[in-house]
Amino acid sequence: MSESVDKIKKDAETRMAKSVDTLKNDLGKIRTGRAHPGLLETVRIDYYGNKAPLNQVANVSASDARTLTVTPFDKSQAAAIEKAIRESDLGLNPVSAGGVIRVPLPSLTEERRKELSKHVRAEGENAKVAIRNVRRDANQHLKDALKKKLITEDDDKRSEEAVQKFTDRFITEVDKLVATKEKDVMQV
Repeated sequence: MSESVDKIKKDAETRMAKSVDTLKNDLGKIRTGRAHPGLLETVRIDYYGNKAPLNQVANVSASDARTLTVTPFDKSQAAAIEKAIRESDLGLNPVSAGGVIRVPLPSLTEERRKELSKHVRAEGENAKVAIRNVRRDANQHLKDALKKKLITEDDDKRSEEAVQKFTDRFITEVDKLVATKEKDVMQV
């Protein structure tokens, strides 16, 4: 009897944590004023006929606060890597210097910072919606178990309260992540 309740609560907590992890990943891809290797994660390279992620064909590192350095494992792929970065929707203009590609990051305008800030808030809101959907699903499973008389009304109430505590905890974490990222984006 209580095994199913524990399973429902554990599943809800795990799914909520995954929503927060997804948000962290998505926020990591949003550009702030500083260079970060994760910025180029979405770039795909035409590597001998296959589309490969940049981090599988080159080493990406931040050489300073405004410059990324891309060092191809296979030097003959430098032109393809440079082209892929230029054609990505990131608005970057890489410069090849021998076997190394330097990617200077232009400073963000105030208007672009505000756009990015709105995007950060939208991502946070999407994560909150996902967490609330998990709560709704968990509560529905608990109600179904109650209807089938697998759990008592007291178990149902206690479990709903536990699920609500998970929800509150993860939504607070989302708010903190969004506030931190927004501060990073707006920082000149």
